[in-house]
Amino acid sequence: MRSIAVAGVLLLSVFATGCSWLPSVAYKLEINQGNYITQDMVERLKVGMTRQQVRSVLGSPMITDVFHADRWDYVYELRQRGRRVEHRQFVVLFADDRLVRWEGDEMPQSAAALNRAAGTTSKVPPPPNTTLFESIREKLGW
Repeated sequence: MRSIAVAGVLLLSVFATGCSWLPSVAYKLEINQGNYITQDMVERLKVGMTRQQVRSVLGSPMITDVFHADRWDYVYELRQRGRRVEHRQFVVLFADDRLVRWEGDEMPQSAAALNRAAGTTSKVPPPPNTTLFESIREKLGW
């Protein structure tokens, strides 16, 4: 009788922790982090702008480094189902508190275009159609 209780507890604990084995069952949030910059914002930048003018166009930078005070980094990342779907980086460089140069990844045309693209196309493939036991067997390597 005692071995049945132990087996039951072990079986229950396997099923309770099984959510990590089943990505289709466990819900994962869509996470937007950082600053997204549009091409419209980049086109408003002009060489010679002050830091305050750049901040009003692009917003506050995601990363400011004490050791590289003349460099602002704007980073954007989108994660869906725990996977990184999109990553963009944009760097603004200053000299004597004036904008001298910027560089980075290609930016979307506008925030509306980004929202439309995110809503209509998904770069994350759908989960495979497997049963509970097939996915457990795959995770265990049987």
